[in-house]
Amino acid sequence: MKTIGITGTGSYLPTQIVKNQDFQTHDFLNPDGSSFKQENGVIIQKFKAITGIGERRYVVNHLNTSDIAFLAAEHAIADAGMDKENLDYIIFAHNFGDVAHGQAQGDTLPSLATRVKHHLRIKNPKCVAYDLLFGCPGWVEGVIQANAFIKSGIAKKCLVIGAETLSRITDPYDRDSMIYSDGAGAAIVAETEGQGQILAHASATHAKDEAYFLFYGTSNNKTSTRDTKFIKMYGRKIYEFALTHVPLAMKDCLDQSGRSISEVRKIFIHQANEKMDEAIVKRFYELYEKEIPAEVMPMNIGKLGNSSVATIPTLLDMVRKGKLENHQIQKGDVVIFASVGAGMNVNAITYEV
Repeated sequence: MKTIGITGTGSYLPTQIVKNQDFQTHDFLNPDGSSFKQENGVIIQKFKAITGIGERRYVVNHLNTSDIAFLAAEHAIADAGMDKENLDYIIFAHNFGDVAHGQAQGDTLPSLATRVKHHLRIKNPKCVAYDLLFGCPGWVEGVIQANAFIKSGIAKKCLVIGAETLSRITDPYDRDSMIYSDGAGAAIVAETEGQGQILAHASATHAKDEAYFLFYGTSNNKTSTRDTKFIKMYGRKIYEFALTHVPLAMKDCLDQSGRSISEVRKIFIHQANEKMDEAIVKRFYELYEKEIPAEVMPMNIGKLGNSSVATIPTLLDMVRKGKLENHQIQKGDVVIFASVGAGMNVNAITYEV
């Protein structure tokens, strides 16, 4: 029986490792420009305890988001063992375009998906390339869109990419800058026999009161004369929103699939904040009056930070290829992908490996 599944994955991890102690000399300021009463050592220690992040990856100066996306895409195509000319769609999830080193403005002309197609040297004009802006859940939403294209009969093979270079749009005076990182992950979603299947999916956008929980804002350094905008967030509001809505989206998605909570082997959740992710998964299991099983939630945020749309495909690639200790997936395993981010958007996929 033909199904729609993930037939190949690839990722690119930047080579620059930035450790927490590298922020020791930063001049962190409050949003109003005032100084913190605590020393940086205390701020960094508390940050690690909450987020679980000890280090993160940044791209080298000559690479942009589309470049690392191309490298991840090459790996995914090779892993799938397919001819790149047979791709029907390239769906590229990102949020800020190509932000060159030393620049503040994102470049999206042409689209980043078009740039990846160009780098791949794909000649087929019927391979349609477009960008997807959906906050951190963008890659998961791209997989949902690819599934719809294939199910409708207009496509057989889609390349779905999630990539970002958040290090270039963070405010160095904002302690939240320690959260963000760079990375790229990609997957081939295709019509297949016996190589996994998408069982169900759920998506939602909450924009009545939640639209600007993440936003573009000015630096915390109020003496700066540069009119540069940076990624900003209301962390507490996001935390509360995520704990309310993500477990419900996951339950909705699992219930649609017809599978039981006891069948779930792994949950690939957006690597946003270790404590938040643990609380989300705990609440999800509480909805079924169950305890969290050991090793159900692979995490790489401690070493890679939060690379937005890249976190789930990067994590999936690592687990599929045995690169994350104590975590493997086998044929027939039921797993869940779940994410939350700017919008505020929430989505989930129930998937059988």
